Amino acid sequence: MGKLFVIDGTDGSGKQTQFEKLKESLTRDKVDYKVVSFPNYDSPSSALVKMYLSGEFGNNAKDVSPYVASTFYAVDRFATFKKEFQEYYNKGGIILADRYTTANMVHQAGKIEDLIERDKFLNWIEDFEFNIFGLPRPAEVFFLNMPPEKSLELIKNRENKFSHTQNKDIHEKDSNHIIDSYNAACYVSKKYGWFKVDCIRDGKLRTIEDIHEEIYKEVKKHI
Repeated sequence: MGKLFVIDGTDGSGKQTQFEKLKESLTRDKVDYKVVSFPNYDSPSSALVKMYLSGEFGNNAKDVSPYVASTFYAVDRFATFKKEFQEYYNKGGIILADRYTTANMVHQAGKIEDLIERDKFLNWIEDFEFNIFGLPRPAEVFFLNMPPEKSLELIKNRENKFSHTQNKDIHEKDSNHIIDSYNAACYVSKKYGWFKVDCIRDGKLRTIEDIHEEIYKEVKKHI
């Protein structure tokens, strides 16, 4: 089997930037790999995700059950795995993922305040995606720990990834959702032993390169 490395965090934490930096370093060092980004907006499998994020099932993220919303993302991952990288992964390939099952654990678990119910939900996600759907478990998950007040500042003028406009999706436009997701991410990261990368150090935002070096040093331990 191959190795799957995931970069995840709340909106505005710099996931895509660090994803690109990791690609550059692996390419430079002549390491063979494939990439995947979730949701897979280029695939029809993301249709329900797009409907959910655009507010067609409710203008607030909490209007949709975390269990229901998670199925939209899980189906997209299953289809992408089967069609795009299962064979490569099964032959020992390295996969870089910009978000993964871990994103459901962050964004959807953040809707659940009660910790007993949250753990019940997290256990369900693990069983649903890794056992029932048979998706590969990550070799390492890098959690970009960006405080929500900074995330909100960074996404203020960012283009939406699937509409390519300034309009925010139901996650991005809800500051409470971002705060809840961040709190859930801290909880889940500790629970599952993710590799936490602090984006703020001594009260200052770390440089892109500094953060990347920390991530790549850890990746190289696995390859």
